Amino acid sequence: MAKTSNSEKAVKPNVFMRIGLFIKQIVDELRKVVTPTAKELFFWSLAVFIFVLLLMALVTGMDFGLVKLVLWVFG
Repeated sequence: MAKTSNSEKAVKPNVFMRIGLFIKQIVDELRKVVTPTAKELFFWSLAVFIFVLLLMALVTGMDFGLVKLVLWVFG
């Protein structure tokens, strides 16, 4: 492997240039964000709510089932 000399290293910009570039990239990404319509927001929220309810039912069922199993094995 060949060693690279100090003159061949990439020169990093100073800290203020890097902060400025970071903020510019944040602004560029925020311009790409699309705000949902009220209808889209309602239906996505409804979908999340239903999904959470289904997961709660699944975890509750597993909890009761495991309690019954433990009581049957050790009880």
